[in-house]
Amino acid sequence: MNPSKKALFPLLTLVLLIIPAISFAAGTDTVPSLFGIRLEFIVFALTLVGVAVFHNKTMIVALTGLAVLLVVKYSFQSEYSFLEHIAGTSQTEGEWRTLLNLTGLLFGFGILAKIFEESGVPDKLPAILPDDWKGGFVLLMLIFVLSSFLDNIAAAMIGGTVAVVVYKGKVHLGYLAAIVAASNAGGSGSVVGDTTTTLMWIDGVNPLDVTHAYVAALSAMFIFGIPAAIVQDRFHRIQKNPGKKAKLDSVKIILVATILVGAILTNYLLDFPALGVWIVIVIGSFFTKTPWDEIPKSVQGTIFLLALVTCASLMPVNELPAATWQTAFSLGFVSAVFDNIPLTKLCLDQGGYDWGVLAYTVGFGGSMIWFGSSAGVALSNMFPEMRSVVNYVKKGWFVTVAYIIAFFIMLGIVGWNPHAPHRKNQNTTHTEEPASLPAGETGSISH
Repeated sequence: MNPSKKALFPLLTLVLLIIPAISFAAGTDTVPSLFGIRLEFIVFALTLVGVAVFHNKTMIVALTGLAVLLVVKYSFQSEYSFLEHIAGTSQTEGEWRTLLNLTGLLFGFGILAKIFEESGVPDKLPAILPDDWKGGFVLLMLIFVLSSFLDNIAAAMIGGTVAVVVYKGKVHLGYLAAIVAASNAGGSGSVVGDTTTTLMWIDGVNPLDVTHAYVAALSAMFIFGIPAAIVQDRFHRIQKNPGKKAKLDSVKIILVATILVGAILTNYLLDFPALGVWIVIVIGSFFTKTPWDEIPKSVQGTIFLLALVTCASLMPVNELPAATWQTAFSLGFVSAVFDNIPLTKLCLDQGGYDWGVLAYTVGFGGSMIWFGSSAGVALSNMFPEMRSVVNYVKKGWFVTVAYIIAFFIMLGIVGWNPHAPHRKNQNTTHTEEPASLPAGETGSISH
């Protein structure tokens, strides 16, 4: 029997044990707790453990976890509706926009990355970038800058495409973690660079109130960027003189630039960057060959992320600890495995945070685990070796160290300056029953 199939047996056994355990109480409206932790959090935690252990079957694990969570919801909450959770109601906004936008971005930026690779620009870079470790660091800084005005998925995909070319396909796992971290760090202080900061802006936060996140983000760039570049240089050095003469394709270069502009405009105007991406891709298909075959390569990674984001959205997290710098710091680790969009919404509802500090923690925190950020999931479609949590954390250890050190650098320089509530009404209607956030039971997928 295939070893991967054997590995699935413990997970399936766990599912078979959980379902009978929850079915006996069907008809009640209270989800039970174990040691003070609600059953949804336990199932979600087990799903994350399954993703870490069975990293070659992440899609199956995530879908299984989602199925079990739905069984829990329907068994204990007689009026629960998954359709309303996705589509929304007159009082609440559903998850459809987030899921549809993620789907469009993951598929669209997969095509974008291939078009960029075929444009000839990556082939020119070996002659431009320094040919030692500094070349790797400059590339990370370029990703950082690109992500400051573009979605972090696009920045990570473009960075990964360039890395494949300049390192001849030999990219160290630690450097891949640094690419994800650079894409998340770059957007943390810009309201057009990350979904969470855009959400703050739409909610009424002054764009200038998040910019000091760059104090930490830039510090983190040097803390993780230099060791990551050195590790990559030792693993495989940039080739200063490429073997073949690079030829630029002006049509593809214009198309790449137009796709990025389309994403920015629709993100700014409609909070839906995927729409702009696909409008330009479809129009561009009339002028140059479109690599549609990239879509099947992204299917499993996309389904995995959608399932995990949906699992996270099902968590009854309607209450957070008091808004302090300690809470903001801990939310960075929470952001490593829990969807940072609903997490940010909760913080906005609560009010009283230093929005720049929070922007850094929830934005950069997802870099510590590969599935903690949509940029990481998208890049894992190109580099499946990223999907081992143990190896990712072990070889990308400098990302976690950078998060911690840079946070306290920011705290020491700008301090903790909580902002007054930016809305008169800080209370929102929730469909889930209130529950406190159990320490260590949740985390984020940065978008």
